[in-house]
Amino acid sequence: MTELEKGPTGRRRGRGARERILSTAQQLFREQGINRTGMNELCAAAEVSKRTAYQHFGGKDELVAEYLRGFDPSVLSGVFDRTDLTPRERLLAAFDIPPTTPLCPYIGAAVELHDPQHPASQYARDYKKAVAARLADTAREAGAADPEQLGEQLALLIDGAAARTRVLDADAFPTAAAIAAALIDNAIPASVGGDR
Repeated sequence: MTELEKGPTGRRRGRGARERILSTAQQLFREQGINRTGMNELCAAAEVSKRTAYQHFGGKDELVAEYLRGFDPSVLSGVFDRTDLTPRERLLAAFDIPPTTPLCPYIGAAVELHDPQHPASQYARDYKKAVAARLADTAREAGAADPEQLGEQLALLIDGAAARTRVLDADAFPTAAAIAAALIDNAIPASVGGDR
């Protein structure tokens, strides 16, 4: 094998390169942001050449979109698929987020990219709509009079608490959970809300 056939550190190109690039992108994008992460830095950290990176991803925009595509496609399945909780309890469990959790990657990408036509912006929109839909489905199970409205309200509270926690470096989720409980109790008729 000649030096030209080897990557920057002597590794054979292609073996796990795509996974290394995505793993490194996830780490760097979360730690320092999408815009502050250059392709030179990303390639060096992933131990691939820029040529190899561009063979796997047509450009940084495609890499950012693929980075977002890799997150939680089942939309908070650890909360919504729990059978040990009532629907009301599942709605409240969506607020059990440790304050050390990094900012939602979809919010981070949408804020940084400023381009509604960017492929990553579409993934962010789709994901955020899916979260609201899962909340609405669970609200419907709980007997909410207007489950879509409650789902949107709770989705807004989750995103707001995530952003506020990050900006203030203080846990905003307990306050958001208290507001959510009041919204849920107001949305579910007393005759249905036997699990309160």
